[in-house]
Amino acid sequence: MAKQLPYMSAPGTLTKILNKVKDAAVPSTFNSDFLSTVLGFKGGNARTFISWAKKCGILNTDGSPSDIYKKFRNPGTSGAAMASALKIGYEELFRRNEYAHKLKPNEIKGHIIEITGAEAKSRTAEMIQQTFMNALAFANFDTANELHLNTDTPDEEIQQTPDRLESLGAPKAHSSQLKLGLNYTINLVLPKSDDPKVYSAIFKSIREHLLD
Repeated sequence: MAKQLPYMSAPGTLTKILNKVKDAAVPSTFNSDFLSTVLGFKGGNARTFISWAKKCGILNTDGSPSDIYKKFRNPGTSGAAMASALKIGYEELFRRNEYAHKLKPNEIKGHIIEITGAEAKSRTAEMIQQTFMNALAFANFDTANELHLNTDTPDEEIQQTPDRLESLGAPKAHSSQLKLGLNYTINLVLPKSDDPKVYSAIFKSIREHLLD
């Protein structure tokens, strides 16, 4: 099934906007007024940046700047932030080749045509490629794995603190038991069960072997 990839209708404007984003203060909401009045980019072609940025995780769905946006403005994390943004917006491209950022332009174009189902000489495919390449100039994939972004903790990975354990039904430990010289974080994956005895056994084991 053909998929759409994010792009700007005027890809060359992307470079200019991203440079201005680095210089301007972070707005509470990145909207067309901010784009035209503060950054100085007017017209429909420039406004397609907002849609592109949302699909790449640079802006949240409500238009507020994301953690990636803020990391991008930091010279020390800018390249890694853009690399993360491209992996979000062009997830299908990186799924097909995890080193998509190292592919030659014609190879990238080939993947785009295959993913989107566009014609070989499609203007849309060309704009997607140019937008990707222009954003790629800001990215540094060598440091992308070192970037720490604020994300929601998966439901199955529960950070087990004493209060958290108690809320899940674990016996409350005495304060003397918690005065340890080291702090530990336990990621506990609980099995699905309708039998409360299963969870009681788990928490009892934690109390006896980890909290004593």
